[in-house]
Amino acid sequence: MATQQQPLIRNISDTARWVAVFRAQESERPDAHFRDPFARRLAGGRGEQIAAAIGFAKKNAWSFVTRTVLFDRFITAQVEQGVDMVINLAAGLDARPYRMALPATLEWVEVDLPEIFDSKEEVLRNDQPVCRLERVRLDLSDVAARRRLLAQLGTRAKRTLVVTEGLLVYLTREEVGTLAQDLAAPGSIQRWVIDLASPGLLKMMNKEMGRSLAHARAPLKFAPAEGPAFFQQHGWKVVAAPSLLHEAAKLNRLSFLFRLFAKFPEPKQPAGSRPWSAVCLLERV
Repeated sequence: MATQQQPLIRNISDTARWVAVFRAQESERPDAHFRDPFARRLAGGRGEQIAAAIGFAKKNAWSFVTRTVLFDRFITAQVEQGVDMVINLAAGLDARPYRMALPATLEWVEVDLPEIFDSKEEVLRNDQPVCRLERVRLDLSDVAARRRLLAQLGTRAKRTLVVTEGLLVYLTREEVGTLAQDLAAPGSIQRWVIDLASPGLLKMMNKEMGRSLAHARAPLKFAPAEGPAFFQQHGWKVVAAPSLLHEAAKLNRLSFLFRLFAKFPEPKQPAGSRPWSAVCLLERV
């Protein structure tokens, strides 16, 4: 049980642990839409404790499952179309280089904080990735170091896909804009997969989970009023932006009430105060 000395979520790395619990739960279903045999180990007891305590996340586990499915889908399609490097920023406890059907020649570069990779490598020390995996220990808020890394990686591949799952929501609008411009600089980086929330959903998440995340110094910030169009001014155009709610309905992962909401058509204008989230495929302009 969390105490004043031991908050429920201690740091940003703990958020990766509780999200891994939902991947594990999906993987153990007979009708699972993906299999992540590493998720339960990566989550550990700490992840189980957090997932059980945060009621909002537990009720909305479908969104994490659907997000995983959509990221998998976009990554698979991009690799089939010739991507030879995937850069996963804030990779956390993601296990895609171990669990997905990827070419052995694919370069997969994970970037995250040293402490989370230390824990991850201990759990996966006896497991082998299916592709060429490299881990870079780096604080992504160090803009100069980030730019040096991207420039160096940009010389190693012809077609690069960047993945930022669960990252942007923790950044400010200015920080996201700078990151978008940095990613658009290397010529080899052509596509980018992100997840995005509306201001209405951000307000709801902060109301339900804000206090726990504040203890971890990881407040939720980014939810642009203009939606995916935000990225156009920073060098990216939207290729696809399937909503999590409508995709979850197709996957049969919604409760009765959410299924009713999913019957409404996708809004043509930015969602604004309405709860909305999507996984977006962006292409460099």
